[in-house]
Amino acid sequence: MLAQCGASGLEVIVAMVVRRAMLHVPILMYHEVAGPGDTASPLAVTPRAWSEQLAYLYDEGYRTITAAELSAVLSGHDQLPDRTIVLTFDDGYEDFHSRAMPWLDRYGFTATLFVTTGWIRDAGPLATGHRPGHMLSWTQISEAADIGIEIAAHTCLHPQLDQLPREQVHDELYASKAQLEDKLGSAVVGLAYPYGYSNNRVRQIARDLSYDYACAVDNSLIGDEPDLFALPRLTIKKSTNMKMFQRAVRGIGLQQIYFRDRLLTKGWAIVRRTRAAMAALSNDY
Repeated sequence: MLAQCGASGLEVIVAMVVRRAMLHVPILMYHEVAGPGDTASPLAVTPRAWSEQLAYLYDEGYRTITAAELSAVLSGHDQLPDRTIVLTFDDGYEDFHSRAMPWLDRYGFTATLFVTTGWIRDAGPLATGHRPGHMLSWTQISEAADIGIEIAAHTCLHPQLDQLPREQVHDELYASKAQLEDKLGSAVVGLAYPYGYSNNRVRQIARDLSYDYACAVDNSLIGDEPDLFALPRLTIKKSTNMKMFQRAVRGIGLQQIYFRDRLLTKGWAIVRRTRAAMAALSNDY
């Protein structure tokens, strides 16, 4: 059979195998690494769970790359290591520095940190909004960047971008990128939409502002024709036990694991669309 395929046929088969492996790369989304005594957030994972999850990935031979490196692979500019996974953290909680980074360093792993610049602890005149917890400082963010953590944008105010006028979307995406680049002295190419919300307008503005990629949520794996500005991630949170984590990483039973999350997301989407329609009607009058 292989002999009949010829060289060109083999190349096609190899390309298909590589493509399948590439599309199976899970992108995990974390927020806090904190126990019940530190936070009431259902999105937090305990330090013990975090260490056990990383130990599992290490023992199973997984390699980590940043979201920027994955976007380069998806664009056809790089090669993909076997058993690859992407670890991402949203918002910029201080425990990323104190609790997540030591374990990443222990296993030689990397991650992508999406920072809400208005919430940085010593943001000074750049501070905006109400900080949801104890957040990273600029020094800690710089230290993360120095050890190879990708620093990426998560807006300034953490708004629902798809509900904002075009000008505000532009300002949020431009300012957060510019602030990080000015402070760190390096290019910021990645974005995560707050709450995972975006639409065609938001995604086009991100492209226009020279982002290379943007992450949503969706709780699924990358599809056959990935959209670099709507990369799906898998939520890892307090209720994610070890069995669920292992299955999610392997892409097994995602419909069951995230059934409740998807149900809530669909219900909330209806509420949000209704509110947006009512607001549009009010503006017309």
